[in-house]
Amino acid sequence: MLFNSYIFIFLFFPICLAGYYSLIYLKKKEPAQLFLILMSFWFYGYFQINYLLIMIFSITCNYIFHRIMSQKQSKPILFIAVASNLGLLFYFKYFDFFLTNINSIFGTSFLLRNILLPLGISFFTFQQIGFIVDTYRGEIKNCSLLTYALFVAFFPQLIAGPIVNQSEMLPQFEKMGSRNPDWEQIYRGLILFILGLFKKVILADTFGAGVDLGYTNIPILGRMDAILVIIFYSLQLYFDFSGYCDMARGIGAMLGIQIPVNFNSPYKAVNIVDFWKRWHITLNRFFTKYVYIPLGGNRKGNARMYANLLIVFCLSGIWHGAGWNFVIWGMMHGVLYVITRWWLRYSDIRKTSQNSMAMAIRVKFSALSLLKVLASRLLLFAYVSIAWVYFRAESIAQANSLLYAAIAGKVQKLSLDLAECFRLDEFWYVLKVLHLDTMEWSRYILMYAMLAAGIVLSMFTPNASEISEKCKGKILTNIIFATFFLWCVLSFSGVSTFLYFNF
Repeated sequence: MLFNSYIFIFLFFPICLAGYYSLIYLKKKEPAQLFLILMSFWFYGYFQINYLLIMIFSITCNYIFHRIMSQKQSKPILFIAVASNLGLLFYFKYFDFFLTNINSIFGTSFLLRNILLPLGISFFTFQQIGFIVDTYRGEIKNCSLLTYALFVAFFPQLIAGPIVNQSEMLPQFEKMGSRNPDWEQIYRGLILFILGLFKKVILADTFGAGVDLGYTNIPILGRMDAILVIIFYSLQLYFDFSGYCDMARGIGAMLGIQIPVNFNSPYKAVNIVDFWKRWHITLNRFFTKYVYIPLGGNRKGNARMYANLLIVFCLSGIWHGAGWNFVIWGMMHGVLYVITRWWLRYSDIRKTSQNSMAMAIRVKFSALSLLKVLASRLLLFAYVSIAWVYFRAESIAQANSLLYAAIAGKVQKLSLDLAECFRLDEFWYVLKVLHLDTMEWSRYILMYAMLAAGIVLSMFTPNASEISEKCKGKILTNIIFATFFLWCVLSFSGVSTFLYFNF
């Protein structure tokens, strides 16, 4: 089930809210937990019932591991538990990729299984691995089956994250039934949900239409067409993934549950280190806690630290997808990250560029400093956008073709078909009223307007969380957000899935 669908907004979530708060009003913790679990199973099983069976199997096995290790810490049991989770993930996500490489290297002809990837398996598998490791470390003494099942299956963060930690979610689930509804929190959650919905439906899906057209027609793209397609994907991915996380946090807030922030304006970053403090924060946190630190972190010298960082980014690439293009994407980030860490460590520039918050305090707001910040953001955005090409492409060859077109492609007139992807009826009507629709150049207005809006919103304006925190419930504010909501609902006919469903 999608957040941006009629069934979710007009059937599923109203039932969820009404049933949940009815049980909360009666001060019933266990029934409230069970109700949310059953609603989460409906949400997940709506895609395909087999997905639900796999997730229930995973929850059952991991809870057994948890119970065993909560009685006695055992490294062999920990190894079996982690290996079982990774084995399940390997089978569904990487088995065909493994066979493809075996066939290529050894000239064998093993048949591919064409295994259907269960949605969100990368997310709930990592979440459960973290839970099992925390149990082994003694951070979790006892957790009921209901609480654990809700921790894994809680529908707002089930499909595309964030990867939540037990320490921030279990206490909240345990307090169910002992608190009254917080109407201010519910209101701000609704605003956050609408902003996320707007990001997804109006912005991400519009950019996505241009991206899909570009990637299916790379041989005929001109240089500027290819550059625009690369930028469009950077904006599509940002608004798609951050929009989902905003909606997830908004839904959680409406249910009285605080889901951790997963995005903090990553395109405002001034270097790659800053970027990874802002982009997919919970994944970065997972790899830091369960991979980077156990490998030695920065405790065993600089060379070992840089090697550990490269390992983490390589694993991050593999986690995102079964393909060498994802490994290249991960290593592009890893190499720049290592270089930047070295530069920040041994250069005075770290005093002003270590993170944006520190910069806002330390740097005098002169024209030169603002230009430096702007240049840093744009250069980082350009590098990240190039790396995203390997993330989006179906193969390394396709990625290379698009990058070649952007660097050495023909200098030709911008594709009118590309511009047509941004021809939203509601805006095109305005152009007609102004009698601008008959001019050929007018067909490009909406594309450039959307591009400018995407860059400004992602780089220079407050993010959705900041906006929702400042909303006071004034009449004009409510009218504006009601308009946004109606606009999104009327655009559901072009519904698309979230990009991170595939990862």
